[in-house]
Amino acid sequence: MSQEEPWTIKRLLEWTTDFLKSKGSSSPQLDAGLLLGYALGTSRIQLYTRYDEVVDEAARTKFRELVKHRAQGVPVAYLLGVGQFYSLDFKVNSDVLIPRPETEHLVVETLDRARLYPARQTIRLLDIGTGSGIIAITLATQLPSLQAVATDISPAALAVAKQNAETHKVTERVTFAAGDLFAPIAKLPEDQRRFDFVVSNPPYIAEEERSLMDDDVLKHEPHLALFAADQGTVILRQILDQAPSYLEPQGWLLLELSPMIAERVKAHAEGTGQYEAISLVKDLARHDRVLVARRKL
Repeated sequence: MSQEEPWTIKRLLEWTTDFLKSKGSSSPQLDAGLLLGYALGTSRIQLYTRYDEVVDEAARTKFRELVKHRAQGVPVAYLLGVGQFYSLDFKVNSDVLIPRPETEHLVVETLDRARLYPARQTIRLLDIGTGSGIIAITLATQLPSLQAVATDISPAALAVAKQNAETHKVTERVTFAAGDLFAPIAKLPEDQRRFDFVVSNPPYIAEEERSLMDDDVLKHEPHLALFAADQGTVILRQILDQAPSYLEPQGWLLLELSPMIAERVKAHAEGTGQYEAISLVKDLARHDRVLVARRKL
C-alpha cells in the first residue's frame, strides 16, 4: 500500500487482522477490534460505524505497542487489563487466570439452587481458590442475601479480587482470606465455619497435558492456578474429602473440572459416603464440566 494512503480505522483493522493471523492468533479479527477500540477509548462495536475515520499518530502508537505484545502471545485480556464474565467486567493481570465461559456453568448451577432458599434467608458461601474473584463476586451481584468468604493461596490474586469486589460494590458481602483450601476457614470462630455452598474452580490440569496447551496460556497465565498432580485430581479430591466438615447438612458442593477426569472425581465423591444427589453437568460443548453434590444429613 502507498504510504500516502491514510490509516483509517478500516485499514488498521484489516492490516492488523492479517498480521495477527500470520502470527497464529485464533481470533485475529476480534483481537484487532478489541485492541484498536482500547487504543481509541471506545468499544469494538463502535469502530464499525467509524470505518473511514483517520486515526491520529498518538493512538496509532499506542495501538502498535498493543499489537506487538499480542503478536508475542500476550493474551488480549492482560493487555486490556480486563476480562468479561457473566456479562460483567473484571480486572485481570498475570497473577490471575483469564475468566473462561465454562466457569459460568458453575455460577448458573449455584444460582439455580440458591434461588430455592427463602428470599430473606442469608446464604453463606465459600469460594475456594477465588483467583480474580469472579465466582463469589458474580454470585453476590445476583443474590442480595449472599454472604461469601473467598480464599486463595496467592496474596497477589486476592489483591486483584479485592479490587473487583470494590468495582462491583460487594465488599460488605464478600470477605477474602489468604491460605490453602480450607485452612483460612479453620481459623474462624466455630459458628462461622459452616456454609450452605462450597464452590471452587481449582487447578485440575494434569502435568502431562502441558504439551497440549496453547503457548499463550503456558507462557502468561499462572501455573499455580492451572496444574495439579495425580492426573489433575489431587486438589479436587482434597476438597471433596474436607468439604463435609464445612458444609451445612444438605449444603451443596459445586466443582469445576476437566471432562477427562470427571468420572474419576465423581467416583471419589461417591466413595466418601458423605454426599448424595451427585451429578455431572455438561457445558455447551456437551463435555462434563461441573460436579454437583449435596452433603448428607
